[in-house]
Amino acid sequence: MRNLEDLPLVLTIEEAAEILRISRWAAYEQARIWRESGGRHGLAVLTLGRCLRVSRATIEEMLRPVAPVAPPDSDTRLPHLKAMP
Repeated sequence: MRNLEDLPLVLTIEEAAEILRISRWAAYEQARIWRESGGRHGLAVLTLGRCLRVSRATIEEMLRPVAPVAPPDSDTRLPHLKAMP
């Protein structure tokens, strides 16, 4: 397995799909969603003529761990989920 630092600065959709462990089709679909949503959703891509590329920075950002969400206060839980006394 390669380190992210060893990857080229710009990857093909196929290379990005392999790293993300998704199918080629799923990667192209996520790129389409990103383009159609104005960059709000999907896989961020660079368009170079008719070629789509994914930056290494995009992959690194996607794989960066997300800070855990604090559990809700016991007062905000649904009544049927409250602990028994």
